Amino acid sequence: MTQAFDAPAQQQLLETRAEEALALAKQLGADACEVGASVDQGVGVSVRLGEVETVELSRDQGIAVTVYVGMRKGSASSTDAGQASIRAAVEKAMAIARYTGEDPAAGLADAALMATDFPDLNVHHPWELSTEQAIEIALACESAGRGVEGITHSEGASLSTGEGVRVYANSHGFLGSQKGSRHSLSCMLIAQDGSGMQRDYDYTSARDPRQLQDPEAVGRQAAERTLRRLGGRRPRTGRFPVLFDPSLAAGLVGNLMGALAGGALYRQASFLCDRLGDPLFPDWFSLSERPMEVGAMASSPFDNEGVQTRNNCFIDRGRLESYMLSSYSARRLEMQTTGNAGGARNLRISAPLSAPQDLLQKMGRGVWVTELMGQGVNGVTGDYSRGATGFWVEDGKVQYPIEEFTIAGNLEQMFSGLVGIGNDTDTRGSIHTGSWLIDEMTVAGDQETR
Repeated sequence: MTQAFDAPAQQQLLETRAEEALALAKQLGADACEVGASVDQGVGVSVRLGEVETVELSRDQGIAVTVYVGMRKGSASSTDAGQASIRAAVEKAMAIARYTGEDPAAGLADAALMATDFPDLNVHHPWELSTEQAIEIALACESAGRGVEGITHSEGASLSTGEGVRVYANSHGFLGSQKGSRHSLSCMLIAQDGSGMQRDYDYTSARDPRQLQDPEAVGRQAAERTLRRLGGRRPRTGRFPVLFDPSLAAGLVGNLMGALAGGALYRQASFLCDRLGDPLFPDWFSLSERPMEVGAMASSPFDNEGVQTRNNCFIDRGRLESYMLSSYSARRLEMQTTGNAGGARNLRISAPLSAPQDLLQKMGRGVWVTELMGQGVNGVTGDYSRGATGFWVEDGKVQYPIEEFTIAGNLEQMFSGLVGIGNDTDTRGSIHTGSWLIDEMTVAGDQETR
C-alpha cells in the first residue's frame, strides 16, 4: 500500500497554501483571487482469470489560482503545492490577466452568498485495506462470476479505493474544505454460444466500504447479465415504446442537466433556452437536487465558488422551474447563481414508481434497452440517436435479446412522452432513478414492422 493518507494534515497544509496564494496575489496587485486545491490518494487492483494483472498506487495533487485585475482574469495551476510552485502559479496568473480582454461578467461570486453552514455530511470513510486484501476481494468477485455455468471467459475484476481533500478559498475571506472517499468493485465476463460471444459487467460503488455489495454477488450478477445476452438478434425497424434501464435513465437526466447548464444557455447552445416555466415532463414528475444529503455521493455544503449549496428544484410538476447556474453564467444571463458552480449535486426524482414488470406490461410491445453506445446527443436541437442493445418485449414479456440497432428521438419529445418510472432505483451514483418508459421512439433494426 501507499503511505498512510493523513487527511487532517493534508487539509491543514492545503488551507495554509491557499491562504499564502491569496496573500501573494493581493501583494502583487490583484483586486481579487480564488484558489482551489486538492489531493487524492488511492490503490487499484485488477485480476483476470485468477491472476493479478495490475496493482496501481496513485497520488494526485493540484492547485489552481485565478486572479482578477479589474475586469481581466488570469488563471494558472500546478501539480505541486510547494511554496515555490504556488508563487510561480500566482505570478503566471497575474501575467496572463494583464493581457486578457475585459469581461464584465468575470469576478468572484457575491460575498453575501458565501457558505456559512458546514455540517458533517458523513462522506469520508477511509478503507484500511492492504494490497493483499484488495486482491483477495477482486479474486473472490471474479471467481464467483466464472463459477456460473455458461461463462466461458473473463475480462477480469477490479477494485479501487481512495480518499482525498479539497479546499477552496477566495479573497472575500472564505475558506472551505472537505474530506471525502470513494470505493468501487467491478467485474466483466464473457459467454459464448453458436451465435457468438457476449460480454457484460456489474459493479458496486459507495463512499463507505461497508455499503458495497458482497463481492460474490457482484460477480454472479455480472455473469447473469452476460448470459442473458446470448442469442442476440437484430430487432424490427419501426416506432415502439422504449424502456431505459436505470443506469441509462440516469444518462437522460444528465442530458437534461446539460441543457439546463448556464454555459450552454448563454452561448445559445441549448434547446431549453428561454424556456423557464414551460411544461417539459408529465405533471407527476419533479426533479431536484439535495446537496446536503448525508452520506451521498455528491454532497457538499459549498459549490466551486464557495457559494452555499441549497436544495434546487429544476423540474416542478413537469414544468421547467430553474436553470443550473454559476455566478459567471448567471451574470451573462442577467440572473442569479443557483449555487451550481461545478454542477448539480445528488439529483433526486419525485414521481409515482412502478415495478419494472408493470412497466413492461404497460409497454406491451417494444424495446428494453440495457446498453447504449456512441455520443449521438445534440444539445442544441435535442436530437437523440444512440446505438443500443437490450431485449425485445411482446405482450409485456421479454422474448429474446437484441443487438446492433439504433434508437432515435428528440429529448423534448422523450421527456414529454415519459410514461412511467420504475422502483428499481439505482443508487450507485449521484443521480438516483429507476427505469424510464418512453411512449415512442424510432428503432432502426433489421426489417420493417409488419
